[in-house]
Amino acid sequence: MTVAVLCAAGAVRAQSAVSAATVAARVDRHYNALRSLEVHFVQTYTGMGMNRKESGVLLLKKPGKMRWTYTDPDGKLFVLDGKDGYFYTPGTSEAQKVDQKKLDDLRSPLRFLLGHTELQKELTGVQATCGEGGVCELSGVPKGLEQRVSSLKITAAANGTIQSMTIEETDGVTNRFAFSGEAGNVPAPDSVFVFVAPAGVHVVEGEPPV
Repeated sequence: MTVAVLCAAGAVRAQSAVSAATVAARVDRHYNALRSLEVHFVQTYTGMGMNRKESGVLLLKKPGKMRWTYTDPDGKLFVLDGKDGYFYTPGTSEAQKVDQKKLDDLRSPLRFLLGHTELQKELTGVQATCGEGGVCELSGVPKGLEQRVSSLKITAAANGTIQSMTIEETDGVTNRFAFSGEAGNVPAPDSVFVFVAPAGVHVVEGEPPV
């Protein structure tokens, strides 16, 4: 009886591992085939005494370019030109310039949307659970971020499209991104990823904002 139970448990673990690898490969195939991507996002941030919800449009381009154009709050902007990141909030007189290396902890999990990755190798303790319609949740901890991130959960459709991403940090903060209306290989000229400060706004060296 004991041997049978152990064998059954081993079979379940093997089945789960295959399932996680299959889901990860499905997401990899979808995003690694894209050169650029536009998607609507809703970001919900809770913890450290804050409860914030923001939304807008995210434009990505390989390699390493991002533009977050917020519609709520209107005018807020984050641009990553492949080298530096620029944060601007309307009504302020300064825009923060941050070296890309300092952004690793802040937005590393979102690099999965840029493609050229292997989720199975990027995460430790990978698990997957699937529901109706082939929608699956893939969870694990991003390698190198173990001290900050306790869990990363990715919900993906059957075709590999990421529907949401939830980042649970070790200090109790939860950062969730819900994505919709994804469009792949959209026009994304390099000029779109160049930050142009509004009149009267000064660019200063800063730190990644919360």
